[in-house]
Amino acid sequence: MIQDLWLVGIGTGSPGHVTLEGVQALRDAAVILLPLKGEAKDDLRALRQVILEAAGTNAEIRTFTYPVRDPTLPYVERVAAWHDEIARRWIAALHGAPEGPVALLVWGDPALYDSTLRIAGRLQPPPRLRVLPGITAIQALTAAHAIPLNSVNGAVKLTTGRRLRAQGWPVGEETVVVMLDGECSFAGLPAEGLHIWWGAYLGSPAQILRSGPLAEVAQEIIALRQTARAEHGWIMDTYLLRRASADGG
Repeated sequence: MIQDLWLVGIGTGSPGHVTLEGVQALRDAAVILLPLKGEAKDDLRALRQVILEAAGTNAEIRTFTYPVRDPTLPYVERVAAWHDEIARRWIAALHGAPEGPVALLVWGDPALYDSTLRIAGRLQPPPRLRVLPGITAIQALTAAHAIPLNSVNGAVKLTTGRRLRAQGWPVGEETVVVMLDGECSFAGLPAEGLHIWWGAYLGSPAQILRSGPLAEVAQEIIALRQTARAEHGWIMDTYLLRRASADGG
């Protein structure tokens, strides 16, 4: 049974993305739960290890293996079943663990396009949750490109690749940030008047950035993404799209 669960955002690839509050939480935790995602993603585990060493934690480390989603299920059912299984694996991994707060290192920020809070909601009895925000992929992207997220008095739409493919450009929006897009959905948009800022492995030594008019750089980004994924075995990327008529201030 988990009584206290701390979700620590660790940013997008740099140990410096962890806040001082997050570092202290890692020091104060009794147990730290780490996911194993296979050899192809060993560098993700290595980064978590670097963060833990920098924090100087004495917590006991417990690991669990991430399950594979069932591709035969409809999308919503597939994700729900996946979350159920992850929750079960948390509990199994913590069997016999020391009493005290359990910390999970969460890529990016636990509150933004991350399912850890939803998985935690499956635990019974519900633990006391503490969320320590981290640097989001959006912050890392705009900082890397040295651009403002919004135009003057402008709104920003956050969406996913799945929705962009299904619905196209959101009506009435001038700035759109797209996350969780494994299919380069920007390629299906009418490119005229759109500018893209794209980044992968943000904050890490492997960081890749490209920007420009969508019509000019879309195919280059697709090729870069394919090459990088083949080289690393995984990729995390995001991008911002803005209409050329939008004020960049």
